[in-house]
Amino acid sequence: MDIKSREMLEQKAKDIRIDIVEMLCAAGSGHPGGSLSMADMFSYLYFSGVTNIDPKDPGKKDRDRVVLSKGHACPVLYAALAEKGYFDKEELKTLRKYGSMLQGHPDMNKTPGVDISTGSLGQGLSCAVGMALASKLDNSGVKVFAVLGDGECDEGQIWEAAMAARHYSLDNLIAIVDLNGLQIDGFTKDVMDTAPLAEKWRSFGWKTYEIDGHDLDVIDDTMKKAIAVKGSPVCIVANTTKGKGVTFMENACDWHGNAPSEEEKDKAICDICKIDAS
Repeated sequence: MDIKSREMLEQKAKDIRIDIVEMLCAAGSGHPGGSLSMADMFSYLYFSGVTNIDPKDPGKKDRDRVVLSKGHACPVLYAALAEKGYFDKEELKTLRKYGSMLQGHPDMNKTPGVDISTGSLGQGLSCAVGMALASKLDNSGVKVFAVLGDGECDEGQIWEAAMAARHYSLDNLIAIVDLNGLQIDGFTKDVMDTAPLAEKWRSFGWKTYEIDGHDLDVIDDTMKKAIAVKGSPVCIVANTTKGKGVTFMENACDWHGNAPSEEEKDKAICDICKIDAS
């Protein structure tokens, strides 16, 4: 990746993080930790050109699909969609408000750019498998990207979908696991230890890469390799930091599902922008 492209993606990731903090503060509820951990990945998915999408035609038939299986992290999706131009950024202030297009979990019937409604953990990958299989049957060339949580991988349905994807050789399906090590009840290793997670995906027949989920150069290199894979689905296990970019939220279970106050919001934005808040 050239320097100009990386700098643009880094700035978009910062913008997405600021949007996440601001919208959650306005809502007074929501999930910052697992949204912030995926900001770099969503910056790449929506602004690198890797996905065939068009905010002016969000329902076009041959668009690539992005499935946020861990639907509670929808602030990162909404921020990316708004930054991309799917809807006005002012809408972000309506997160979780009655009648808003931006509900607490993604709703494909309300929000432009949302390809599938998610929220019940474990189900998104099955939807992504169906999309990828339909693309194969139609020979449409559609790629499907499914973003999963590491805690979500506790769900048995994830592994049923993983078996189906390998059975049908869905090489147009790329799963991205946000391996941030925390879930609502604590550290994943204590709640339900799925380690070694990358080896589990390999054992299910997926071509698997384990990467630094915040390094845009590594993300770019790995995604290009993943798209070139033939004959099997691909899993990218992205090692991330929950709450990435906001020091007091990083690796803190308390920030899985708590919104920042006005004061905390200001501190968080200063942190993201690397401005001294004192």
